[in-house]
Amino acid sequence: MGQDVSGQAQTPAQVRAFSKALLRDYQALERMLAEGLFETGIRRIGAEQELFLVNEAWRPASTALEVLEKLDGPFTTELALYNLEANVEPRELEGRCFSDLQARIEELVTHARDVARGFGTEIALTGILPTLSKSDVTLDNITPRARYYALNEAFSKARAGEPYKLRIQGADELYTEHDSVMLESCNTSFQVHLQVEPDEFAHVYNVVQVVTAPVMAAAVNSPLLFGRHLWHETRIALFQQSIDTRAGTVQLRDLSPRVRFGERWVERGVQDLVQEDIARFRVLLTREVTEDPIELLDRGEVPSLQAFCLHNGTVYRWNRPCYGVGGGKPHLRIECRVIPSGPTILDEVANAAFWVGYVLGAAAEYGDVRERIDFMEAKSNFLAAARNGLKAGFRWPDGATRSASELVLDEALPIARSGLREAGVNPNDIDRYLGIIHERVESGTTGSRWMMRSLREMGDQGTRSERLAAITSGTISREKKGKPVHEWDDVDIREAGGWRLNYEKVEQLMTTQLFTVHEEELVDMVAFMMDRKQIRHVLVEDDAHELVGLVSYRSVLRLMSEGFAPETDRAPAVSTIMERNPTSVAPETPTLDAIDLMRQHRVSVLPVVSDGKLVGIVSERDFMPLAYDLLHDRLSRTS
Repeated sequence: MGQDVSGQAQTPAQVRAFSKALLRDYQALERMLAEGLFETGIRRIGAEQELFLVNEAWRPASTALEVLEKLDGPFTTELALYNLEANVEPRELEGRCFSDLQARIEELVTHARDVARGFGTEIALTGILPTLSKSDVTLDNITPRARYYALNEAFSKARAGEPYKLRIQGADELYTEHDSVMLESCNTSFQVHLQVEPDEFAHVYNVVQVVTAPVMAAAVNSPLLFGRHLWHETRIALFQQSIDTRAGTVQLRDLSPRVRFGERWVERGVQDLVQEDIARFRVLLTREVTEDPIELLDRGEVPSLQAFCLHNGTVYRWNRPCYGVGGGKPHLRIECRVIPSGPTILDEVANAAFWVGYVLGAAAEYGDVRERIDFMEAKSNFLAAARNGLKAGFRWPDGATRSASELVLDEALPIARSGLREAGVNPNDIDRYLGIIHERVESGTTGSRWMMRSLREMGDQGTRSERLAAITSGTISREKKGKPVHEWDDVDIREAGGWRLNYEKVEQLMTTQLFTVHEEELVDMVAFMMDRKQIRHVLVEDDAHELVGLVSYRSVLRLMSEGFAPETDRAPAVSTIMERNPTSVAPETPTLDAIDLMRQHRVSVLPVVSDGKLVGIVSERDFMPLAYDLLHDRLSRTS
């Protein structure tokens, strides 16, 4: 998505012209493969580091453009204004390449952090920012660039106007709808590139598909989304659903998602994947193509394959084939997109070394994986790793069922060590980075496990928003110290920063586990809820989950005082006693504004409504921690 695309609505003629250029690029690619024009005899690695920007309350900070303007180096924008990306320069796979990679990433992140501080912003390395809320992922936070508007328009058009539906079930369940592609901005990753030769591409790519599962199981770092505990690597489910172009109106069609692991093994080479993606997926974005790749080849020059690279950037394989040109020579790469950002740069580089070493070692050790494991079993392993991390069980090429931890410690790490050694990587680098993976897996402490353990230890201290802020703050402070995640201590609730930072908006205080009724239900049901759940207000919603009223404890008492006897009288409906159109607020309403609203309207609760839907409730009781901390703060200053 780094290429320039038109921000204008695409005409049928533009799409046809781009499609023609895309097919021309494929012809050029096949010719380059047939004529042996690709670079061989050298192995390189590269990486892309994605970052979150957060404010003093540890929530998303939309300062990307301001920060980017002051940055030097290979930084670029991402979809949201609270994300940045650094494209780390490639280096040969040899010697101390991983130590050099770590040093370069640390240099870039330190530079970004220094610049960001000038805008009241901090850098966070995490797969999904724990403090993200649904109100953050709106078009108000889209980076104002033509290519991002075009991407959102293209995906929305492909969905025929249907909302994006997100449903993920883990320890908790998340089910929500959204109106834009911005859900994708919840993800940040550490994307690793490995240069491969055309003749080995099919074999190495198939091996990559097999080994991705244990590598991801050891690297999981994204268990939380919108405060829910979901998969150990929730990015996998979130990314696939957040940019799914398949409209629900199409029935009985076997349509492929644009975010995908794949459906079959590669037989010939990279052309299999390119051909399938061109045939299966319609053109979403277009650009002006300024070269004819065939004419360039006829002149002995190297084409950049502009149309193919743009189209390839809108098909999100978890292991994606990439084409590039460096030093006047074209080359092929495999991009691993499953590794999340963070928790530390040291952890990320260890993950990269594990993946690279395991791929190369397994390519020599496993032989033709197509003959040893069914593709769907490899795909099932991938999903199991995303859901369960180190607790996953895999059906492996040897025919046995292996736990992720056992497989990594007993088989994957020794093979990875062999792969790195054969590539000429410095023994100290091999020991250091694979040693981190070994200790992490042996201790069972991935980034995801550390987050969930910290949340469990905090228990009911503070609000949910405070606990998530403490996790984010704790992640940043520990990342700066440089120790790998398996050596981290648990988070303390005080790391959230206190009431001034964590009671800023209603969504940080509101209750989302609601007890509601329909207006046609019996008043008896309301009385039952109030008595058994010890609540004083029950919200009334319609079948579309829109707020229509509110019943208070006083309303029920008033009904009783008027002589209604439930055991003898005909029971009235909720609609007869509810308050219609009650005063409500949006999740992003400042807390102090909500308190003022309560005073003005003399109410003790406020329903919370987002996009017309009932999402929560906030009461006087919810403001008590704020009042206590405010009073304590004032007393401390006067004593």
